[in-house]
Amino acid sequence: MRNSARIRFLLSFLLLSITGTISAQYRVKGTVYDSSRVYRIESVTVMSTNGHITMTDTMGRYQIDVGEKDSIWFSFLGKSTPKYAVLKMADASQFDIAMRLKTNVMEEVRIRSRSYKMDSIQNRIDYAKIFNYKKVSVASMTSIGPNGAGIDLDELIRLFQFKKNKATLKFQERLLEQERDKFVDHRFSKALVRRLTNLDGAELDSFMLRYRPPYEFVLHTSEYDFQMYIKRAFEEFKAGKN
Repeated sequence: MRNSARIRFLLSFLLLSITGTISAQYRVKGTVYDSSRVYRIESVTVMSTNGHITMTDTMGRYQIDVGEKDSIWFSFLGKSTPKYAVLKMADASQFDIAMRLKTNVMEEVRIRSRSYKMDSIQNRIDYAKIFNYKKVSVASMTSIGPNGAGIDLDELIRLFQFKKNKATLKFQERLLEQERDKFVDHRFSKALVRRLTNLDGAELDSFMLRYRPPYEFVLHTSEYDFQMYIKRAFEEFKAGKN
């Protein structure tokens, strides 16, 4: 009975929180630099207390939707910034920050040799919480202890965090899509296509765009069949030019 009353109280509290007053909405934009304010940092995670998550692009730029009572903070390679309150920002449309990163760390990120496998593993480590995220289910809400089955209150609370759950799933799909694109880039590389076709310059760019294979094909095709696909595509490419 005590657990039942506790759950009813928790549900009432969560519903009141959900249906409370909606604060004004803002879109915070800006650029993330290193401590020298010279280099822009790509793939910095930007998080908000309302549960929204995004990442900086190749130019270090970001944008995130927040409420007036929210705060945002930044995380990169295990280093996080303090939280910045939206109401204290002088200009939310141009909120640039400089992260305190050692110069040698930045140089390593920019000049190290590219390795698809190492990059993929590191990405999985950096965003393990997002990759491992799963929707709340009956099984996840049920906990079995010495006194029998019960309700996992942490999972019950997570069930009603609609905005955070939606944002996390969207971010997870974005990371998975990026991972799939990088895998296709890894196998369908310019170096391999150039070696098999002798194409270069604008013609190579045109071929790469026109014959880029889908992820499922790249994932399940042997190396021999994959190279045959490129050679046959090249024959079609030449015939189309003529």
